[in-house]
Amino acid sequence: MDLLALADFNLVARHGGFGKAARMTGRPKATLSRRVADLEAALELRLFERGARKLKLTEEGRSLYERTSQLLTELEETASSIASGGQTPRGRLRISAPLMFSQAALGKLAAGFIMRYPDMRVEIVVEDRPVDMIEEAYDLVIRVNPEPDINLVGRPFLHDRQVVVAPLDFAWPAEGAEVPAIVRSVVRKSDTWKMATPEGPHALAVMPVLAMSANTMVRDAVLEGAGVARLPLSLVSGDLAAGRLALWGDVEGANVALWALYPSRRLLSVRVSAFLDYLRQAFPQGTPEELAAYLR
Repeated sequence: MDLLALADFNLVARHGGFGKAARMTGRPKATLSRRVADLEAALELRLFERGARKLKLTEEGRSLYERTSQLLTELEETASSIASGGQTPRGRLRISAPLMFSQAALGKLAAGFIMRYPDMRVEIVVEDRPVDMIEEAYDLVIRVNPEPDINLVGRPFLHDRQVVVAPLDFAWPAEGAEVPAIVRSVVRKSDTWKMATPEGPHALAVMPVLAMSANTMVRDAVLEGAGVARLPLSLVSGDLAAGRLALWGDVEGANVALWALYPSRRLLSVRVSAFLDYLRQAFPQGTPEELAAYLR
């Protein structure tokens, strides 16, 4: 079997068409089409159903893709590891990461990583949606509190928790009184926030008066005195330590963990391993305070 033709078949299958595969890789569309046709002829099988506008794997094509995509990935990574002496990472690393973490820290992390490993090329796609790592050619996915997935393995590298913060001149409300609040969703008439305080559990009645789409905007509005808010401890720990904000309590059930995930059946590449080590060095304990210190 022609391994180059098989690799091109996997490329087209992963991207769902000759045109998209050509655009994503810079390979000529005609070359991809010819290689797949040669593979079909050699196997005496039709691997794709070719419609007027859509390309679809046949049953035989899907079976071939599922059985060979991992093998080709491992061959590529083995060759890369041998070429790099098994130590120095080089080549492309494609990462999918959530918006909030990307905005807060990933620019700095990625810059430091490629400065340490100048032969690396890192591509980061910011998105919060579920992704198919194999189909979309991701090497690593970072997610907040991910659902269990038997096809993925990984570990949490950073923990944070939500806290309720208030302007310094805000008095603790009387029983049943509503407090003006800044939220990250649509403004509603009223709400109740369940908190854990040093005195015990407490239900805080709030009246949302301002809605923001980013946590940094919410923090700025609290600092201006517009209302209370629920925010990640890592974002406001500096303000709390400096006496710019008051801590009212921890939001119940709002602990978060950031996970770095990769396919369980895939050989862990030198590139992914190096990035995981870099994350571990940046956040050795994985605490909110470490993230806050890193951002400062």
